[in-house]
Amino acid sequence: MTIVLDTNVLLACYSPKSRLYPIWQAFRQQRYTLCVTTDMLTEYAEILTRHATPALASLILDIILQSPNTTLITKHFFWQLITADPDDNKFADCALLANADYIVTEDRHFDVLNSVPFPTINLLRADEFLALLA
Repeated sequence: MTIVLDTNVLLACYSPKSRLYPIWQAFRQQRYTLCVTTDMLTEYAEILTRHATPALASLILDIILQSPNTTLITKHFFWQLITADPDDNKFADCALLANADYIVTEDRHFDVLNSVPFPTINLLRADEFLALLA
């Protein structure tokens, strides 16, 4: 299974105290492939550094970058499907280029993708992804 993980889910899943921690564990166990772009990694770094120590943020990014189940996607075009928060388009573009099965997000701005006839991007909330992993 190939996914794109929105920053809000990544931020909520790396702590062993989080109910979403099984998402991080499944990544570490190589149970899914995580697709990322350089601009996604930049956002991950920015948000993680804001909410965790710089050392922990760096460790999480290193784990992502060094994992054999991470695929770095190079974007060649931009679909601009999300107008309410254009910054979210980096995740949609990554999902399209990677032919990802899902974007896992808690951000309602992505809901517009459910009404776009083409291209098709499947969304899962974190709890739905947890159920899929179970």
